[in-house]
Amino acid sequence: MSRIAILGAGAWGTALSISLARRGGHSIALWSYLPELADQIKETGENVPFLPGCTVPADVLVTSDLPTAVTEADLVVCVTPSEHLRGTFSQVAPLLTRDQIVVSATKGLEETSLLRMSQVIASLTGNACGVLSGPSFAAEVAAGAPTAIVAASAVSGVAQIIQREFSSPTLRLYTNDDVAGVELGGALKNVIALAAGVVHGLDLGYNPSAALITRGIAEITRLAVACGGRRQTLAGLSGVGDLVLTCTGSLSRNRTVGAELGKGRQLADILKGLEGKVAEGVRSTSAALGLAARYGVEMPITEQMDAVLHRGKSPKDAIRELMTRPGRDE
Repeated sequence: MSRIAILGAGAWGTALSISLARRGGHSIALWSYLPELADQIKETGENVPFLPGCTVPADVLVTSDLPTAVTEADLVVCVTPSEHLRGTFSQVAPLLTRDQIVVSATKGLEETSLLRMSQVIASLTGNACGVLSGPSFAAEVAAGAPTAIVAASAVSGVAQIIQREFSSPTLRLYTNDDVAGVELGGALKNVIALAAGVVHGLDLGYNPSAALITRGIAEITRLAVACGGRRQTLAGLSGVGDLVLTCTGSLSRNRTVGAELGKGRQLADILKGLEGKVAEGVRSTSAALGLAARYGVEMPITEQMDAVLHRGKSPKDAIRELMTRPGRDE
């Protein structure tokens, strides 16, 4: 029986725990940074703040003690928000043995260093690392809706181990060795989803949404390839697949934040209303522009989204500038 530690008891971490428990054959620990949340889940069998209505099986060990969660785990899966990943793994690293596999299921970029999550983990540990990404709303995975995602690693055999341990009749995993492409697809789609939300909030219709998604994958792909990813990876589940889901699905937090911006609300008020939930695109936008500047990549949608988020630009003005840019070949 494999032992799997899930670090982060938000919606996605809880959903993965439920999916793994439903599959069977694992000993699962779900770690929460907040002791009160761990106690609440244990008492009620439900993560009320982050994944209400979904039962956490009794055989999932819920704890706020890191050593209890991590010790002797075969796989250590990180699902913390990107801004907390370095701090969490600074505490986790001394607890790890070299044979433990670390899996990042966080879709984001570190704002200060511009590193991908697996790069942050690699800077703190010497362990083999994989990533998990793709189109997957937590509530639907927890409910057992058929879902397909991607496990990626540059270390031989690691992606296949993740595939074997997480695959079930309701969760299908594909493997890939293009870690940069998979991670950047997962992080950058959140930026485009914010813009898609703006279009929805302004009630502009379907035409601009289709154009935004299409041109969005174009600029995501440009940056991913510049960073060493493969173009075909971005045409798969962790690129186009995740982008379509996050730009069109009502469960997307990033799209929701964008929609509220389109309606004229202020970012600080919108984020306060998330009540502790994270819209990774807000932070990833600035990091994406930092990477784009480093590699000389043009990202006009990301530039305008950053201006709306952080410089008070009107969403209507941002769209007008995108539409009046000089003509070019597709």
